[in-house]
Amino acid sequence: MPASATSPTQAPVNPRSRVLIASLIGTTIEFYDFYVYATAAVLVFPKLFFPSSDPTTALLSSFAVFGAAMIARPIGAVFFGHLGDRLGRKGTLVVSLLTMGIATFLIGVLPTYAQAGWVATALLVLMRIAQGFALGGEWSGAALVATENAPSGKRALYGTFPQLGAPLGFIIGNGLFLIIAALLPSAAGADPSQPSEAFLNWGWRIPFLFSAVMVAIGLWVRMRLVESTVFAKTREAGLVRKLPLVTVFRNHWQQLIIGTFVMLATYVLFYLMTTFSLSYGRAAKDAAVPGLGYSYTTFVLMMIFGVLFFAAFTLISGPLADKYGRRTTLLWITAAIVVFGLVWVPLIGLGTLGVVLWLVLGFTLMGMTFGPMGALLPELFPTSVRYTGSGVAYNVSSILGAAVAPFIAVALWEAGDGSPWLVGGYLSAMGLLTLVALVLGKETRNVSLDDGETPGTDPDREATTAVSGTS
Repeated sequence: MPASATSPTQAPVNPRSRVLIASLIGTTIEFYDFYVYATAAVLVFPKLFFPSSDPTTALLSSFAVFGAAMIARPIGAVFFGHLGDRLGRKGTLVVSLLTMGIATFLIGVLPTYAQAGWVATALLVLMRIAQGFALGGEWSGAALVATENAPSGKRALYGTFPQLGAPLGFIIGNGLFLIIAALLPSAAGADPSQPSEAFLNWGWRIPFLFSAVMVAIGLWVRMRLVESTVFAKTREAGLVRKLPLVTVFRNHWQQLIIGTFVMLATYVLFYLMTTFSLSYGRAAKDAAVPGLGYSYTTFVLMMIFGVLFFAAFTLISGPLADKYGRRTTLLWITAAIVVFGLVWVPLIGLGTLGVVLWLVLGFTLMGMTFGPMGALLPELFPTSVRYTGSGVAYNVSSILGAAVAPFIAVALWEAGDGSPWLVGGYLSAMGLLTLVALVLGKETRNVSLDDGETPGTDPDREATTAVSGTS
């Protein structure tokens, strides 16, 4: 029976508190940086970087750049996965966090379209791509730090801590935007759903610049980590791959496909409940494409209330996935997501109480489906290619789900004459695809991370000796 990665006789070992803090603080910072852009993409970037006589066209252009980062994420997953599987988790995580922080800070000092024309837009696109590239390597590394150091029977619980960075990053990022907007109120008689002139001129830059402080804290925590015992054993055994990506596609392509589609509904729900909902909630009721007509401050407060449920149920999902299995837990939650998409419009039709209920239910389901992914995706792959495999699956799903979700949602919102019923149908359809992937997949709760497969099998070792290299 393989020794536990947390055995006291093995070295190096990270203290549990250090593991949880390092995996949590890194993803919190990364998602904070990402959400800051998502909020600005709705609130200010259409005006500052994508001038157009048609507000919807400007918004779609801003979302297109938002999606460009998603396309960069799989590239980042390959690059950082290669480093993480060959050189180690710790150094790779430091580089990914530093890359994300620099890109976000530079967005905060960019000239606007009025100052530099399309050069400003091009620079924004470049920085956005750098954000996506860095995030492509962040999540899988943080998940591996948590799961490869988890005690027996608590891998899904530990895997929820990097996932918890998503709601915490949302609350910090949007909370900071909210504070700045409150300190820079609009002039008397101005549209309350629109940001003030001072906010448009310079206030929006503060959250981007503030990321430098958070990154410095994150780097300090991560520099104190030591390499996981599981990876150290793989390196000592001579199982480090020269080209991890080649091994993943040759020997583990089925796991790659399953992992990608298992994440699909999660990603679609995630970005519909954050990016799209902010646009829909703030759009005026008498606009060409009508929305809910809430002011920015009111709707963001409602969203933050919903995200509290996101955070709570992310943690709750871990013990459930450890007790009942990842696959069983996610089958039930995904079925609930399908139903949620179908009742989206009736909930909103109940008025403010219904809108709050819509946000609470959506974010609750988000926590329940997102939490177990921190354990499930790493468990699909052996140690020597775990960083690459889990990262590619997670981030390719970001293209299929998140990159196009806000864009498709706006188009469906227009097609529905301001009603989001088609948007809900889109979510339900993506949920059905995830259900198929879960049915075709296998339970991973009892997988040993020492070899990445259930005890008695090790196709990763076969790949080093067998001519075929197949499992």
